[in-house]
Amino acid sequence: MPTVIPKESEIERRWFVVDAQGQVLGRLASRVASILRGKHKPTFTPHLDLGDHVVVINAEKIHLTGRKLTDKVYRWHTGYIGGLREVSAGRLLRSHPERVIEWAVEGMLPKNRLGRAMAKKLRVYRGGDHPHAAQQPTVLETK
Repeated sequence: MPTVIPKESEIERRWFVVDAQGQVLGRLASRVASILRGKHKPTFTPHLDLGDHVVVINAEKIHLTGRKLTDKVYRWHTGYIGGLREVSAGRLLRSHPERVIEWAVEGMLPKNRLGRAMAKKLRVYRGGDHPHAAQQPTVLETK
């Protein structure tokens, strides 16, 4: 039985909408990362980008368990001398809730050019509205 490797023209990409209201961050991020990677498809191939597009709405209503709002710290470097920046999860959730979900999902994707291509198919929005109605996205249940 030969191994079937899909060509770029044969890949069918669907659109999904996920409502983050009341969801736990890690569980939501792992489900979204799996969809972006394409692991839910029977044609999954680790070295190809077969995943679908995911739109996450209500990012500001995500839930963090335990004391993560105060204890979890996001760090990044600006590239300048002494440019290490830190912000707590609670503060980042108030100012840029989209980044909390984006960084959680990107941390679960491969750390190479394939993972960066998968991350481009993720769109996160603060409120309940999104500009992707023309793609007719399917509501994805994540419970």
